[in-house]
Amino acid sequence: MMNPEELFDAIENDDRAGVKQLLRADGSLAALQIRKAKLYRGKVSHWIYVGDTPLHLAAAGYRVEIAGLLLEAGADPNSIMNHRWSSPLHYAADTCLANCAWNARRQVETIRCLLKAGAKINAQDKNGATPLHRAVRTRGAEAVRCLLDAGCDPLLKNRPGSTACHLAVQNTGRGGSGSDAARDAQSRIIQHFLAFGVSPNVKDSKGASVLDWARSEWIRELLRG
Repeated sequence: MMNPEELFDAIENDDRAGVKQLLRADGSLAALQIRKAKLYRGKVSHWIYVGDTPLHLAAAGYRVEIAGLLLEAGADPNSIMNHRWSSPLHYAADTCLANCAWNARRQVETIRCLLKAGAKINAQDKNGATPLHRAVRTRGAEAVRCLLDAGCDPLLKNRPGSTACHLAVQNTGRGGSGSDAARDAQSRIIQHFLAFGVSPNVKDSKGASVLDWARSEWIRELLRG
């Protein structure tokens, strides 16, 4: 087997030719599991955990072309062997607005690539979060719209009992102190849910509605239409 670190480095650097060459030399690299957790910063901004695969890293970095190469080589789009039970689609749905590595267009293309390969759109991680929950929580408006367009279930609840729409109306940042970009994304996310017919009266497992969860007046006004 080739040195796995060569593959991880090539993915991080978006070296498509390098990934293709490595997979051609040893196709089993596509299915290997990472043995040591690492926090990537910069070109990719995401934790990669023990049990994750090269496809998780490609998804986290929105390396859509590399994701395609890994899938062609046999990578599992539904691998959930990390301790959080997160799939590559969960990672692709994660957004980092403050990082220069984030690119909305490539994020959406990566999500579509994984879905086309059979990724489960409503997969729930250990905490019950779906890719939609993750996109909402990280304020990925384009990812939210992509998942809704692709037919995800916006009413699924996580283990604490909240739908993704409940998370959408929580204040961005402590006390609403989030960045302007994050609050703009939040506004668009809420509008996406409303456009898809999700009612602000939808209740969580404790009987609280989306409207009940909203604390900021501008969000309440948006929900009331």
